[in-house]
Amino acid sequence: MFAALSAESRVRIVQLLASDVFCVGALSRLTGISAGAVSQHLRVMKSAGLVEPQRRGYFIHYRLAPGAGRLISAALKSVIKPKRETRPCEARKRSAGARRT
Repeated sequence: MFAALSAESRVRIVQLLASDVFCVGALSRLTGISAGAVSQHLRVMKSAGLVEPQRRGYFIHYRLAPGAGRLISAALKSVIKPKRETRPCEARKRSAGARRT
């Protein structure tokens, strides 16, 4: 998940797909990167389960996969969520002991 969103261009593509369905050409124009680069970014995001292709005639349109927003949110929360400290840090113990004397 994080590797798929590690490139700024991919984050921008996800932002665009969160609001609408786009073909590679439209994403290329909106992001200012080549259609080939957009295709490669979409391939990475598809393998991560973030986007889904939909064939419409000759063109393939991409949309944000159902639940992709929840996946991204859960992944971020798992990283940002502070863990409860089970033991005091040794440095804190020493500094607290030094203050008492």
